[in-house]
Amino acid sequence: MKSRLRLMRQRALDAIAYAMVRLIVSSIQVMPLDMGDRFCRVVAAILSGPLSIRKRVIRSTLSQVFPGLPESDQKELTFAMWHHLMLMVCEVAWAQRRLHRSNWYQHVRFHGSQTMLRCMLSDRPSVYVTGHFGNFEVGGYTMGLMGVRTLAIARRLDNQYLHNWVEDFRSAKGQDMVDKIGCAPVVEKHLTDGGLLSLLGDQHAGEKGLWTEFCGVPASCHKALALFSLTANAPMMSVYTRRLGGKPMQFESGLLGVVDPATDSENGQSVGQLTEWYNGQLESMIDLAPEQYWWLHRRWRTPPERVARRLAKKREKALKASSVSNASTSQAA
Repeated sequence: MKSRLRLMRQRALDAIAYAMVRLIVSSIQVMPLDMGDRFCRVVAAILSGPLSIRKRVIRSTLSQVFPGLPESDQKELTFAMWHHLMLMVCEVAWAQRRLHRSNWYQHVRFHGSQTMLRCMLSDRPSVYVTGHFGNFEVGGYTMGLMGVRTLAIARRLDNQYLHNWVEDFRSAKGQDMVDKIGCAPVVEKHLTDGGLLSLLGDQHAGEKGLWTEFCGVPASCHKALALFSLTANAPMMSVYTRRLGGKPMQFESGLLGVVDPATDSENGQSVGQLTEWYNGQLESMIDLAPEQYWWLHRRWRTPPERVARRLAKKREKALKASSVSNASTSQAA
């Protein structure tokens, strides 16, 4: 009886939270873009100042990734990140009302589109990797808008009402969703049928994940991303959707690089190689617009001691190789 009452209470709280979110979203949807931008700046000032949500996580992350960054610059980057995140929420709310097949060119421009199209139109499967950078939600929505069907893996939200609503947005134009728990058979069939798989590559994988350095700091990566590409012999592409000039609803959807396990002997022959490759690609994305990355994301954790020693040796070896290479270059000059 108690468990039933607890369940009913939780459902009621979820329904209230869902109603509040929909009310806020409906208010955002009627805002002009410039008003929405000003609103996001006010909220960002509050979240990076008086409220300071995840302040310790953000400060710790920025101190590790950007050692020596002055505190004033950290505060500026934190504000810019919150502004980006709030704009991202607004853009998701605006997308279905303002981004259509008849006007997409007013909001999105493409970089590396010829290579992407060749892979999309090929009979072979392909894997698209991005991260918590730019507006990846609008990126997936835009691909569906162009008639490209993809399968994306996402964690199920605890609030069932919000989960259904978010999933309706993601799948509105042809992006199919699958829960990360037990998704392997669905993904394997999708790739076997020549489908396109879309993944976020910067999720923490726990102590048993494949540890590497991401932005110079140890991070645990899921092995499944590389395994999907290798077992299906599918090209892996690093893609992004970033906001241009800080303007709402103005994006560049781009391709940074491609690794094909069928032909690339340097980066596409093992799980380790592919994992190292796409992490390097994610770092290049962040370099394009550091304020558009989720620095509040708990991406970096403390690795096990044996992993920390291995990464330290690898880092030392890379530094020595870099020093030798620089010395040879200087002598040649």
